[in-house]
Amino acid sequence: MAREDMTDALAAVESALLRRLRSSARRPFLLGLCGAQGSGKSTLAAALAEHLNQAGIGCATLSLDDLYKTHAARQRTAEERHPLFATRGVPGTHDVDLAFALIDALEGGHDSRLPRFDKARDDRRPEQQWETAPADTQVLIFEGWFVGARPESDVALDTPINPLERDEDGQGEWRRHANQALKGDYQRLFARIDMLVLLAAPGFDVVQGWRTQQEQQLRAQGGGGMDDAQIARFIQHYERLTRHILAEMPHRADLVIELDPSRAVRAILDRT
Repeated sequence: MAREDMTDALAAVESALLRRLRSSARRPFLLGLCGAQGSGKSTLAAALAEHLNQAGIGCATLSLDDLYKTHAARQRTAEERHPLFATRGVPGTHDVDLAFALIDALEGGHDSRLPRFDKARDDRRPEQQWETAPADTQVLIFEGWFVGARPESDVALDTPINPLERDEDGQGEWRRHANQALKGDYQRLFARIDMLVLLAAPGFDVVQGWRTQQEQQLRAQGGGGMDDAQIARFIQHYERLTRHILAEMPHRADLVIELDPSRAVRAILDRT
């Protein structure tokens, strides 16, 4: 397909979603949006939600990031399982039950509180700062860097794939526990997704550049942000699963939006 911009990506997702909504009685309709760090998934989710709400289709958004366990809970996991679990992001650092509770509430015709996470504080925001999805919400957009992901094989976990795994997880305890977590409640949660969209990076090698751009923008806005060395280490936490997603998810996602290194859309594969 000829090169397209993100406007075309938004149109493709919205068109596919509206077709699926007409044939599905399930409410809320759960749209899963997966994409590597810096791929633009949050921007796309916000634009889609705005379009739908303007069209009279009640829509709310939930980020996988908003489901992080509290700082204290992650520290306990780091002490009990492996020190690398102190860093949020990988399977095992989220409160999956929280997601089930809010989806169940909406499916039961009730308002639902939407958790929100404060990355600056590295902790969950107080509940009084959470937003509310009304009982008549028709679409819930669920976005995150490994939304809809499947676990790796045990054999694939044997060999470290980067210096972080080699030097800080030499025995593979951290990556095996994260993979085991992904096999469990995360799969039950992802099974609730009615339509899965993948923003497919051209490869993991572009992710550091994308994330660096994000952090540079944060620093320019006075919001802190990591330096380049911190970013290089940070993204190694997500390298294994990101590579796995880019290898296996394009073959099964309902809608695949292939991006080039500049994040422009170069192809769209629609299976809806």
